[in-house]
Amino acid sequence: MKTATLLAERLRSHRLTAPARTVTDAAAHMLAVQSQDFTAGRWALACRTRGKPTLADVDRAFDCGDLVRTWTMRGTLHTIPARDLGWVLSVTASRQRQQAAGRRRDLGIDDAMIDAVTDAVLPRLRDGGLTRAEMFEVFIGVGVDPTAQRGIHLLNELALRGLLCQGPVVPRDGIAREQRFVLVDEHIGEHARPDDPLAELFIRYIAGHGPATVADFAWWSGLTLGQSREARERASGRIAEAEEGVFIAVDRPRRAADTASVFALAAFDEYYISYADRTAVCAPEHLSAVGPGKNGMVRATLIAGGRVIGCWTHAAAPLGTRPEIFDEAGLVSVDEDAVRSALSRFTRFLGG
Repeated sequence: MKTATLLAERLRSHRLTAPARTVTDAAAHMLAVQSQDFTAGRWALACRTRGKPTLADVDRAFDCGDLVRTWTMRGTLHTIPARDLGWVLSVTASRQRQQAAGRRRDLGIDDAMIDAVTDAVLPRLRDGGLTRAEMFEVFIGVGVDPTAQRGIHLLNELALRGLLCQGPVVPRDGIAREQRFVLVDEHIGEHARPDDPLAELFIRYIAGHGPATVADFAWWSGLTLGQSREARERASGRIAEAEEGVFIAVDRPRRAADTASVFALAAFDEYYISYADRTAVCAPEHLSAVGPGKNGMVRATLIAGGRVIGCWTHAAAPLGTRPEIFDEAGLVSVDEDAVRSALSRFTRFLGG
């Protein structure tokens, strides 16, 4: 597939040139949006939505139970439509446990410890949920030390068991950065039940990220290549093969008549991070500047013509700080007004 065609189709499938009607529609299309940085995850949905959605719009979707945040794949927090959580975990939970098994052994986490914190926490969650600090206080109360990431791994296991997720946003002055852990069986009122969850995961990935390969899906989902090939086979007839080994959705969203020429995408944005090979969207010489770096961070990016042209920061954008623009050689020319417009949309999203 020609690079220009691939980039145009990805911009479309990511809802950047075909924005969704609401943030919940954007979430449903993307299925799972990486969100260990909570502000970044919320902006990732807003920048794929028509009009001028705000942080408050996204937070309302969490508060009313349309969206939740939890460890859906790769041991990483993602935002996901609440109704899709159960079937996604039915595919990915076992693999996540396998990937975390060694670290859990090092931390002394066993079935007895998990049962102890489960018995202590679940009754407390039936009264509006608990913050992470409050969860850890409960752990301490039953003799479990949450430090050294032990608490996080225990929260992860309770989430993988489908017992809890992060839901309502904890209000605070300024930008809220925390959610309450709530019980899945109380907070989520509707559960989707696809006939073949493994095939459905591949189909939904391609819909929100295609054109993409089986290797890309394996990276994104955290599943093995064998599982990923099986997913593709079971999805046969419900996706299209644009060329050998490259898949695209049968029904794709309609491009908007007038879209921005530059997009300010969030840290850890799906457009960059959700592929095994990122060189289609970022020149090889700039990959290290975007990340992941030694600290695991993947920086917020500026996209023009489907390619990464620079990086910016969530904190600096509202201050009007000039972003880092990469050497323009071989890249599309940089429209400074379009860059400012893209960053100002983020500032409006924050409510500033």
